[in-house]
Amino acid sequence: MASETKVMDPKASNHRWRFFRAGGFDQVLLETGADLVSLGALDQKLWVALSCPVSGIEFDAKSLAFVDADADGHIRAPEILAAVRWAGKVLKDPDHLIRREDRLPLSAIDDGTEEGRAVLGGAMLVLSVLGESEATEITLDDVSDTARIFSQARFNGDGIVPAKSAENSALAAVIGDILGSLGGESDRGGDPGVTAEAIERFYTEAKAIADWWEAVGKPETHPFGDDTAALYELFRSLKPKVEDYFQRCRLAAYDGRSAALLGPAEADYQKLAATTLRGDTEAVAGFPLAVAAAGKALPLAEGLNPAYADAVRRFAAEIVLPVLGGADSLTDDGWGRLCARFAPYETWLETKPATTVEALGEERVRTILAEDGRTALLDLVARDKAVEPEVAAILSVERLLRYCRDLHLLVNNFVSFRDFYTRKGKATFQAGTLYLDGRSCDLCVSITDVGRHAAIATLSRVCLVYCDCERQGGAEKRTIAAAFTAGDSDFLTVGRNGVFYDRKGQDWDATIVRILEHPISVRQAFWAPYKRLARLIGDQMQKISAARSKAADDRAALRAISATQNMAAGKPVPPPPPPFDVAKFAGIFAAIGLAIGAIGTMLAAVLSGVLKLPWWQFPIVIAVIILVISIPSVILAWLKLRKRNIGPILDANGWAVNARARINIPFGTSLTAAARLPENAERSLADPFAEKKRPWKLYLVLATLLAAALVLWRQGYLAQWFGM
Repeated sequence: MASETKVMDPKASNHRWRFFRAGGFDQVLLETGADLVSLGALDQKLWVALSCPVSGIEFDAKSLAFVDADADGHIRAPEILAAVRWAGKVLKDPDHLIRREDRLPLSAIDDGTEEGRAVLGGAMLVLSVLGESEATEITLDDVSDTARIFSQARFNGDGIVPAKSAENSALAAVIGDILGSLGGESDRGGDPGVTAEAIERFYTEAKAIADWWEAVGKPETHPFGDDTAALYELFRSLKPKVEDYFQRCRLAAYDGRSAALLGPAEADYQKLAATTLRGDTEAVAGFPLAVAAAGKALPLAEGLNPAYADAVRRFAAEIVLPVLGGADSLTDDGWGRLCARFAPYETWLETKPATTVEALGEERVRTILAEDGRTALLDLVARDKAVEPEVAAILSVERLLRYCRDLHLLVNNFVSFRDFYTRKGKATFQAGTLYLDGRSCDLCVSITDVGRHAAIATLSRVCLVYCDCERQGGAEKRTIAAAFTAGDSDFLTVGRNGVFYDRKGQDWDATIVRILEHPISVRQAFWAPYKRLARLIGDQMQKISAARSKAADDRAALRAISATQNMAAGKPVPPPPPPFDVAKFAGIFAAIGLAIGAIGTMLAAVLSGVLKLPWWQFPIVIAVIILVISIPSVILAWLKLRKRNIGPILDANGWAVNARARINIPFGTSLTAAARLPENAERSLADPFAEKKRPWKLYLVLATLLAAALVLWRQGYLAQWFGM
């Protein structure tokens, strides 16, 4: 039966679906392998979610990476279907997908399909590499450590050849030279190796630097043989000063008046006269090489700038004398001949290839080129790439084992929210549990931006408390949004602290940073009007008291300032204000008295009407008054509580929730638990530190009852009620 379901066209499937109702909508039950492989036939309008992010949820990241085929950071419905379809083709019995095991018998892999044969071949290759060729099953641990698998294999299909893959020590040494010169890449086993591109580049650059070295010692480029490089450095160091000297001589020949101006100024010498001169004095080094004059040759022995005298004399003995045959002076034409002699060498230097292969040295480079290991190395790369299908099969084995362990869990938190609504486990989007204000909140989601999340999550009509969480002294930080779905919000304020336990059991210090106010329970709504009234009265009394205190302080301060100013000016201190004159405000008091009288008359009329009722109706009247005040608040809260929806909370995190996943009052009560004493616990009500209070409330109630009885007796109601 399972095999028939596996090959059946999902669109034409007559699969019998089963649904359960939770959260106010129908959700599909995915309990068998046949249910999973038939998912393609289930209308996606019945799916709870159509997309979810791979980050911010409690799920194995590697398993999600296999499902996320396009690696865009989101799992979508087509990728879920593709994963289920592929697993159905590879397994003989799709029921392995619902067992959530991390091991699989080799006999369970269907070798009748191309995909199954590839996976089976990969599994056998892994077991062979691990030295377990006789094993009959493969585990996720066997394939998860790919670095260990590939490190034991000579080739791993990535086109990167480490030194250990070489057939002899000579090739291994060349690979080491390539890595040292050009760097390398790590292969799947974690070993550094070379690619075909690196090999081609190395040999190309080695040939170029070897050809460049071929010109060494040739008279055309090295006129002084082995000493050419050292003599060229001497020539190059003096070249700017020699060019400067002959240019000054040319200007003097052009205009004789310039000769006196082309040497150092008198002021420069005056500055030098006040200093201690040395051979390397910077100011002296800035002077010309020699005193210029029209048609004058450069002296090479006498009359030289002291800063350059030694270098010029060496230049004359080692360069000028061998080339020109004289070392006393250098003419402009002679200088041109010297420049022409070094020109080929300069051109040769300019054509030097820019490569790090040069660091190997000429002898090693020529040895490598003579051995011609390029072909052998490229052959190793080709042989490595040839096993790529087998390596891909190894990855497909890991993919299959992860699907067997995790795919059923994923679809039950995507196609349906079974784990969330059955309360038998935590959903993938539940980050942990927050303990705060004597309650534990199970609906906590991880977020990155409080403001952005709150803008959408407020549509859920759920009271959300945003907390910044830290652990290990602030080294680790995260932010969560916790849903309070039972109790009240009287003591939920920004700045309160709690403890958050993540899914790994790690504890975090949690601090409230923002609250989205929404009704939490009907009980809270019932007492809300009275709490608001009490809060309003308290706030107003505080404001009045503060205002009066401030006014009194201001008046006292003004009187003190005025008295001080008058005393300083010699004026008498003004007398205190006259006492309050009741006569001036008689009209105002009369108006207030009329208002109080009217209110008293109204209250008396109401009270007399109430007193005419039978005594057993008094509690009913009081209850009606309470209900009239509380019922509107309760009705509004009840309507909002019925519309609570988890969708916006998840949508704000990047989900695409497809259903109206409601959180009704009973389900919300299960998500937020209040503190309860353990069963069979003993409780002592004797509190040695309880406040000692007088029974004023009892006295007040007795006095009220006595006054009511007196009024009823005086009005004759008692005689009427009891037939006296």
